[in-house]
Amino acid sequence: MAEKKGFRAKVQRFGSYLSGMIMPNIGAFIAWGIITALFIPDGFTPNESLAAMVDPMIKYLLPLLIGFTGGRMVYDLRGGVVGATATMGVIVGAGIPMFLGAMVMGPLSGYIMKKFDDLFKDKVRSGFEMLYNNFSSGIIGAILAILASLAIGPVVEGLNNGLAAGVEAIIGAGLLPLASIIIEPAKILFLNNAINHGILSPIGVEQAANAGKSILFLLEANPGPGLGILLAFSIFGKGASKASAPGAALIQFVGGIHEIYFPYILMKPMLLLAVIGGGMSGVFTLSLFDAGLRAAASPGSIFAVYAMATPDSYLGVTLGVLVAAVVSFLIASVILKTSKSKEEDLAEATGQMEAMKGKKSSVAGTLNAGETAEAEALNQTPVDTEKDAAEVDKVIFACDAGMGSSAMGASLLKNKFKKADIDIYVNNHAINEIPDDADIVITHKDLTDRAKEKIPTAEHISVENFLNSPKYDQLVERLKK
Repeated sequence: MAEKKGFRAKVQRFGSYLSGMIMPNIGAFIAWGIITALFIPDGFTPNESLAAMVDPMIKYLLPLLIGFTGGRMVYDLRGGVVGATATMGVIVGAGIPMFLGAMVMGPLSGYIMKKFDDLFKDKVRSGFEMLYNNFSSGIIGAILAILASLAIGPVVEGLNNGLAAGVEAIIGAGLLPLASIIIEPAKILFLNNAINHGILSPIGVEQAANAGKSILFLLEANPGPGLGILLAFSIFGKGASKASAPGAALIQFVGGIHEIYFPYILMKPMLLLAVIGGGMSGVFTLSLFDAGLRAAASPGSIFAVYAMATPDSYLGVTLGVLVAAVVSFLIASVILKTSKSKEEDLAEATGQMEAMKGKKSSVAGTLNAGETAEAEALNQTPVDTEKDAAEVDKVIFACDAGMGSSAMGASLLKNKFKKADIDIYVNNHAINEIPDDADIVITHKDLTDRAKEKIPTAEHISVENFLNSPKYDQLVERLKK
């Protein structure tokens, strides 16, 4: 059992690493999708000169951003620069968009640069630091770019073509709906990032570049299956699960945060059949109408899905989402109506979800906010030393990716500071990118030890829930004095 949990944690960490390279650059993917939608010959407002941006963006800009981000994750800006330089090699050495190549060369280059510095940087004489820094990164970047162009690029291109051919074969055989058997349970177990960002999105972008759209962007982002589950709980659920389901449905369908329905399934694992059935029927409908998106819909909100859909896909996308929701709702309704169990423990299921995720959910507070706040108030995690108000200039929220739960917590504290007339900088970062001048770092309790290792000089505050912590008000009162 421990081995299974360890393997799952490793896959989750791998998926988190992949998403860490893709997610910060989703805005660039969306920008490419918008420019494509507007200016290509089949777009809304065809413009030949502006459409000239489409090809360079997908071949150069997007892979270079991924390569830079991957290198930076390993070795800060120095790793990012070398990662982007090496990524240029795989771009030139291949005839297709090199997203997979960027995901390989970015972190690999950052790692090589880091190890090189570990060996030689301390041996550089005073006054020669800039010379060493510039020439070492330049030489290593050039060598890696050459190797990538001659050797790694063609290999990754072959791998990419093989994966793409396999996906095309599955689509051609009408077997794509079966992917939901893997994807839907993977979402509940937080293993979807390895599949979605590691395989589906890179191949989907290549398909979109060639055909103008790709159904692969909708395999995981379709909000229909989750909506069906939450609607079924709204009608046939019991107690807290029934009361919270309508609000959760709004967050999931409109806000695009799918993880909010995961605890409902964990309460009744049989409901996996509902999301699998909904996912399969949705994919079948999308395939039937040849629907697809131009770029990734992130987050998986219905608005993001429509924004990225091609004009000829609006009907198919609408039906794909509706059919998935209806099928999921019907199966879930039968399971809930025939269930003989008493009221479910939503708080326990939420805790189970967070245990599998390995960190606090950014939306769990909407499911059991009262219980969480009360429990945290009774179980305060002491900080090492409290800084005086005069010592605090920067407060940083940190989580794994630095974009989800930490962003919501930072926004909440900013509003509290504003109301209390406290002029202190508040921002959110990935835990590996906490700035060195942070005075207070706020993390979920499961991540506090990692944050302390990153910046031991800061005051560290642990919270149970980024959205509903009494420690925010305590901090406000302390900093007002």
